[in-house]
Amino acid sequence: MNRWTQWASVWLVFLTVATRADTASLAWKRAQHIQHGVSTSEWFGTTGNYSPQQLRSYTTPADIEHIRQIGFDHIRIPVDPSIFNCDDPWEQCERVQILDQVITKAIELDLAVILDFHPDSQFTRQLAGSDMAVDLFVQLWGRIASHYAKYDPDRLIFEIMNEAESHDTYRWSGIEQRVLQEIRRQTPNFTVIVSGATWADIWDLILLPPIADDNLIYSFHYYEPHIFTHQGASWGLPWWTNLHNLPFPSSPESVAPAVAAVADETTRWQLTQYGFGRWNADRIAGDIAFIADWAKRRNVPLICDEFGVYRNFSSPDARERWLTAARTAFEKNHIGWTMWDYRGGFGVVRKQGQTITDDEGVLRALGLSRK
Repeated sequence: MNRWTQWASVWLVFLTVATRADTASLAWKRAQHIQHGVSTSEWFGTTGNYSPQQLRSYTTPADIEHIRQIGFDHIRIPVDPSIFNCDDPWEQCERVQILDQVITKAIELDLAVILDFHPDSQFTRQLAGSDMAVDLFVQLWGRIASHYAKYDPDRLIFEIMNEAESHDTYRWSGIEQRVLQEIRRQTPNFTVIVSGATWADIWDLILLPPIADDNLIYSFHYYEPHIFTHQGASWGLPWWTNLHNLPFPSSPESVAPAVAAVADETTRWQLTQYGFGRWNADRIAGDIAFIADWAKRRNVPLICDEFGVYRNFSSPDARERWLTAARTAFEKNHIGWTMWDYRGGFGVVRKQGQTITDDEGVLRALGLSRK
């Protein structure tokens, strides 16, 4: 090998390392602007009602301004794929135009935006069983990436899927990487959020095979224990509906009145386990420290982009303690977070007509209280 060839080889290695470092720094840089956010649920996703009238009235530009005033630095917009199901080009599709206006408004207010692909269970079941459905999913993401390529990549981040609901980790990994390749073909420099299979929790994330892409942020959802965070919920496990006003922290003594108040044996057993589980701030901190160490060893940025407590049947004080414990654990471990959600069943505000009322207990728990 002559001297010129040697120098050329060294220079090529330097460029490769520098390019990888620059790409990696993009993900870390952009992760710094999604440190404390909120999901705007029941708007472009999770309801099934996506008429232009509903999209323009349920949540409005005034809400986006309020989110910024509260102190959030980003919004996560769950978007049902049916939003993009238009006969006309997207530039002439009213639903997509409204979504574009919301994203533009948020960025103008210096809010970062996570565009969260958030389908229903029928969509995820099709992905699990149909290769044709996967092909269409990849193609749709290609169109989405192309459509938003003109936006500021420092402020708009793509999230491939909310929760894959797939128990096949390797199939989901293959799907996710195919989508990522298509996004990269359309928008090489955009940062992308990836997550594990099933419900995108910690267990799913640590099972996710490595992905050879440095411009990624890894995400997980945190609702542990579900018996507390989903008490009273009418979806999910049937016995959740028997629960209300559970204590946090938990102990056998604090849970005993709840055990005595229900007749259903399944519920009694689950409550008993919740008591002996002694869920408290330290236990939550242990969970979060574990996944933070996982990310540190892989040198990847991490976000918890869903966490919260269903408020309709929970004690406000216990809810505030749980949220405080979770948020504190995230921040102690330098993990960004996105609360679920803005005005829904887990909400940080209540909204009647166009009147917005902050939940001060939740704001205190999130470290954002203005009082």
